[in-house]
Amino acid sequence: MAYFSPHRLLPLTSKAPKCPKPKIPEVSLSFFSSALIPCDTRHSNPNPTSRGESSLHHFYMNAKASNLASRPGFMRRDVLLGTLLGATSFPFLAFGSLAESDLLGSFQAYEDENNKFRIFVPEGWSVGAGETNRIKSVTAFYPKEVSNSNVSITIVGVGPDFTALGSFGKVDAFAETLVNGLDRSWQRPPGVAAKLINSAAANGLYYIEYTLQNPGERLRHIFSAIGIASNGWYNRLYTVTGQFMDDEEENYKSLVEKSVLSFRLI
Repeated sequence: MAYFSPHRLLPLTSKAPKCPKPKIPEVSLSFFSSALIPCDTRHSNPNPTSRGESSLHHFYMNAKASNLASRPGFMRRDVLLGTLLGATSFPFLAFGSLAESDLLGSFQAYEDENNKFRIFVPEGWSVGAGETNRIKSVTAFYPKEVSNSNVSITIVGVGPDFTALGSFGKVDAFAETLVNGLDRSWQRPPGVAAKLINSAAANGLYYIEYTLQNPGERLRHIFSAIGIASNGWYNRLYTVTGQFMDDEEENYKSLVEKSVLSFRLI
């Protein structure tokens, strides 16, 4: 269960004020948890064939069997992959081409000085921030009207062997392995169908675009940006996830896509 506190978004280019942590009311993650797809470790590839698969293979392993734990406070590798998959758990604009001028008028800046990131979110969207038992920080942005569209940012601690995105392998191999780990369309009866659309590395981040669709349900479009940074004590993995449903594309695609592409580590 996560705990969220509502915050007012800031005017463009302003910074979040420093203030004591308020008492945070308990709020369900249901506004975007429908995107969460559990990783089925029974079907992971035990014999990796690429560098990307090799680094990701450890994430699929059961924690009790692999015992891949580092210092207290760091996430096990299998849990970390679950976060990458579940924190969605996106064709992008030209990677790296988004200028701040493209966001003026319809977006607001949100800057987190404690967690060292900045993102532009659609004007009028609500924001909630908090943490869970395993995730050091969760920030979610979502429209006031009822919708499955949203943008979320999760931050987790990772072990000292993960110093850069290259630790996960090249972006294309990483993205392919990540999305293949979600796909269950080959099962009988078929499960969720996951399809990789695009992947690229730019701005010190990995960008991944893909779709998810459960049998009989609407197609879900996912845009994600992944980065690593250190706070001076330990390395942290940032996963930015934007999503919208196929029938909401006209209203939310551009907003979600631009928001994810605007994310920067500061």
